[in-house]
Amino acid sequence: MTEELALEDRPVRGALWLLTILGRVLISILVPLIAFLILWQGFLFLRQNDAPKVVTGAIAIVWGVGGVALIYWVMNWFLARLPDQVGSRILPYLFVGPALAILIWFLALPTLRTLWISLFNSDSSTFIGLANYTKIFGDPAMLEVFRNNLLWLVVGTSLVVVLGLVIAVLADRSRFESLAKAIIFMPMAISFVGAGIIWNFVYVYRQAGEPQIGLLDAGLTGLGGQPQAWTTLLQPWNNLFLIVIMVWLQVGFAMVLFSAAIKGIPAELTEAARVDGATERQVFWRVTIPSIRGTIITVATTVIILTLKIFDIVIVMTGGQFGTGVIGTEFYRQYFTNRNFGIGSALAVILLLAVIPVMIYNLRRFRSQAGFR
Repeated sequence: MTEELALEDRPVRGALWLLTILGRVLISILVPLIAFLILWQGFLFLRQNDAPKVVTGAIAIVWGVGGVALIYWVMNWFLARLPDQVGSRILPYLFVGPALAILIWFLALPTLRTLWISLFNSDSSTFIGLANYTKIFGDPAMLEVFRNNLLWLVVGTSLVVVLGLVIAVLADRSRFESLAKAIIFMPMAISFVGAGIIWNFVYVYRQAGEPQIGLLDAGLTGLGGQPQAWTTLLQPWNNLFLIVIMVWLQVGFAMVLFSAAIKGIPAELTEAARVDGATERQVFWRVTIPSIRGTIITVATTVIILTLKIFDIVIVMTGGQFGTGVIGTEFYRQYFTNRNFGIGSALAVILLLAVIPVMIYNLRRFRSQAGFR
């Protein structure tokens, strides 16, 4: 009799157990959502109030950091009350979920929306398919923009890699290695906009006979020459003068990575090459370069991505005029100045497609090796 009652209670117990699990799972989902909604309402309140900006900013930081910490604390608290088997399965999704949601909302969805807008006309009222892309690749002015980006990519990347490697090798043999590296790395602390403003004072142009406040023209006229409009009239060489700014900023980055890679080469390897009669040049080309090939590729691909997305320097120095426009500045002009959403979105998609292969290559290299070699 007792066994029969126990058998009859099994479905009831199973149903209760299932309801309990479902209830806990539902609560573990609802509570973070409620916390997120409270956080969002607080954000809206802060955005709409009339308090001083300093106060609003301080409260927003505390509210944002505290709110995110509260969400994760609540999720962890509820997960601890779920059965181990259920909690271990939910745990990855629950903690990765907010980051994944942010990536989808702020990265994936805007990308898809940009792709969709690029298939419409200038005011997004008529679907025109790939007409914007056809127009871009058939416009000589746009082809000049692509040429400039290619110039940035080839010349800028080559100069950064070569100069960074040369400086790393020379500094490694200097008594003043730390000081030299600190000075060369210092521009990395400056933003691209700040660097553009600084170099404006180097390239600034005044008519002949006027006081020259530009460093280059002051030196040139001091030697008896004529002032030159370095970033405006000297086309297409003005692009090279802009590339110099990016090189000045990024050589320190390349130097640090190359220096670390060179110091990681086993001393026995270079000494063995010298004992075998190799000259310093042969040691450099046949031992040093092969040993740091992975680092060279990583630095090169990183700078390639940077040059493809270049915007700040050009917009500050020339505004993309005088034949210096790149994809970034042309996108800005088409989308925000001309209000041509179709062409602007198409340029953004083209830029994304140009960057993606390099990013994929970098990710594959990071997976294949634990660090720089």
